[in-house]
Amino acid sequence: MSYTALYRKFRPDTFADVKGQEHIVTTLKNQLRANRIGHAYLFTGTRGTGKTTVAKIFAKTVNCENPTEDGPCGECRICKAIAAGASMNVIEIDAASNNGVDNIREIVDEVSYSPAEGNYKVYIIDEVHMLSTGAFNALLKTLEEPPSYVIFILATTEVHKIPITILSRCQRYDFKRISIETITNRMQELINAENVQVEEKALRYIAKTADGSMRDALSLLDQCIAFHLGKELTYDKVLDVLGAVDTEVFSRLLRHVLDRDVLGCITLLEEIVMQGRELTQFVTDFTWYLRNLMLVQASDNLEDVIDMSSDNLARLKEEAQLIEVDQIVRYIRIFSELSGQIRYAAQKRILVEIALIKLCKPDMEVEQDALLDRIRQVEDKVENGVVIARTEGALPAATSGEQPSLKTRPELPKAIPEDVKEIVTKWPAIVGNAENPMKMYLKSARLSLGGDNRLMVVLEDGLASDYFNQHVENKQQLELILADFLGKQVEVQFQTVNNQREFEESYVDLSQVIHMEIEEEDE
Repeated sequence: MSYTALYRKFRPDTFADVKGQEHIVTTLKNQLRANRIGHAYLFTGTRGTGKTTVAKIFAKTVNCENPTEDGPCGECRICKAIAAGASMNVIEIDAASNNGVDNIREIVDEVSYSPAEGNYKVYIIDEVHMLSTGAFNALLKTLEEPPSYVIFILATTEVHKIPITILSRCQRYDFKRISIETITNRMQELINAENVQVEEKALRYIAKTADGSMRDALSLLDQCIAFHLGKELTYDKVLDVLGAVDTEVFSRLLRHVLDRDVLGCITLLEEIVMQGRELTQFVTDFTWYLRNLMLVQASDNLEDVIDMSSDNLARLKEEAQLIEVDQIVRYIRIFSELSGQIRYAAQKRILVEIALIKLCKPDMEVEQDALLDRIRQVEDKVENGVVIARTEGALPAATSGEQPSLKTRPELPKAIPEDVKEIVTKWPAIVGNAENPMKMYLKSARLSLGGDNRLMVVLEDGLASDYFNQHVENKQQLELILADFLGKQVEVQFQTVNNQREFEESYVDLSQVIHMEIEEEDE
């Protein structure tokens, strides 16, 4: 006997077997129970979400001799005839290949004949958006007022292509993309029935790759099982079959990009290509990885939204501390543009290499987000002591009669207490340990030395300064966090400035002073 694909073998036969579309199943069951059956239905949604399956179950149920709460009995003569495709009561039409006026006129002529057996004649028109304008017009009148024994079920993935005159005559049901959790659970049931060993991590990756389509997920699972027939299907084997890349590789790639390491990026891409990975899938997955990074950056409590293991999530949170949101948005923009170009490109690798170089070299672009990244690049060089050469004519030279105004710089402290110094060096980790909104306010704070050699936290006037100066409990909370890091009590003094320039003119930036001391020790 020939092999039957999983998505066909385990196609739902009752409403209870339909997964992820409870809102539609419940409505249809209520209509059947109350005998309030409509004459025209429109099922719309992305591929593989159950439109045709639900249509067939509904068609069976309205004609079943012994219908149950969950749909057709599956045992009566009519149910078996419909399942075998031998019933004259259920007519399934593919509008992609039968889209002309003559095809629809045949249906209109047949509608006048009542069913030979059962209660209803059900016409299921799949991909109905493919019908021509003339075919829609031919269907219009019959769709509006069909005989009492006729039901039309129209299915489409592109509802926007259907004329409004057709839409207004149908009850519309929108099929949602099926969640990763639901697809994973369904595949787990099927592999248990098939007696196949598959890692849960592998199932979740297949479910994510299916992009909300149960049929796509089962097809991918079928493909992976066939490739490693008789062996346990692991996560790594699924990556091999689908030509995908592990998230650890994306982590390495991101760190190369943040280091502006073009050679490292190109070398890593070479490894990916030599492993036989599919570059289109790589671009899609890396874009998704950046999306997850952006969500982690935006909020601390997104474990339910981001579908990944706790280890990968912890690594993602660590990387979120290394990058700004505007950088992530720029990276996503570049790779989103790339995903639209790479699908039909002859030289996919070159396009990916260009995109990676753009990530590392923001000066190649003129967009606003690239400009922010270029400014950040210059700031990094200044902080690391790299001399930025002034371009010719960049600043007007002082004329002979003019003396450049010299600002009085704040005096450097002769010595910095060890506990304050330790706080300054650990400041990024301390900030990361705080909860929002304190975390957000501390990111923009500057550290200096106050009276009696106490730690001074300088904040710009506004919400940040009000948060600490007007609420004593917030100041105490920060001191508790510092005490946890140092193992001893620390008193914090807060100061407010109007802007960054006022801070530079009036206070010593301890992070710069300590950085200079470290450099001198290295020398």
